[in-house]
Amino acid sequence: MNDYTTPYFGSLIMNVFTTLQQLVPQQQLSKVAGRLAASRHPYVKRAFIRSFAKAYDISLDDYERQSFNAYESFNDFFTRELKQEARPIDATADGIISPADGVISQLGQINDHKLLQAKGRHYDVGQLLADSEDGHYFADGSFATVYLAPSNYHRVHMPFSGTLTKTRYVPGTLFSVNNTTAANVPDLFARNERLVCLFDTPYGKAAVVMVGAMIVAGIETVATGKIARTPDIQEVTHDMILEKGDELGRFYLGSTAIVVLPKAAQANWQDDMQANSTVQMGQLLGMSNTK
Repeated sequence: MNDYTTPYFGSLIMNVFTTLQQLVPQQQLSKVAGRLAASRHPYVKRAFIRSFAKAYDISLDDYERQSFNAYESFNDFFTRELKQEARPIDATADGIISPADGVISQLGQINDHKLLQAKGRHYDVGQLLADSEDGHYFADGSFATVYLAPSNYHRVHMPFSGTLTKTRYVPGTLFSVNNTTAANVPDLFARNERLVCLFDTPYGKAAVVMVGAMIVAGIETVATGKIARTPDIQEVTHDMILEKGDELGRFYLGSTAIVVLPKAAQANWQDDMQANSTVQMGQLLGMSNTK
């Protein structure tokens, strides 16, 4: 086997994986998964919860309910609540915290309206937010993308304090959002179904984008409840004050949360926060240096 064979087959496998995602009926698959995940039938929920916990080696040590039998459905288990002190919220003044448990996909500055998706791939912030004016506002800001693996805690929390002013549901595809797909699907996060949450903060407008994925059965926030899927964009105004660390929403299976900050935040990310860094909700990602 020569030096070129392994990269060739690796690329071929990734291309096949991406193509298969395009061929499967994504929305229908997610609907079926959603019905099963919501089932309270004792045999269905027990089989799903125990099989999933075994496959992903999930421990309940950090969670409020310590028995798999205590959950009413797979959805209830998947969105399980932490013990009160399980994730301390970093109290550094002007600190930006991780909104979720997971792995940093990418983080950095928004240059020429573009966010980094994966090595060699960028996408437009206006397309992500589904609004050209918002895209222009965040053109020279900063971002952090956190990928939530199946085994992670799947509630999303506030990375900063602010007032929720608007939510914007954007219908789209449901590609997987793991590293393989991110490296091979152009504009992945700006193509997938997502919920854009916009806030007024001490440094201006900021956003948290909750991105759906393959088999994600739904997205929910404390302001909207569970979002009903529609073929059109849904935009709702709000006036809800949320403090850093407060719960913002949750995923019913899967996905990714993207923090988008304006240029005025002057966000400086911690030196140890890089692509593939493991993070926990409440952990310090960086600083907003506005004074």
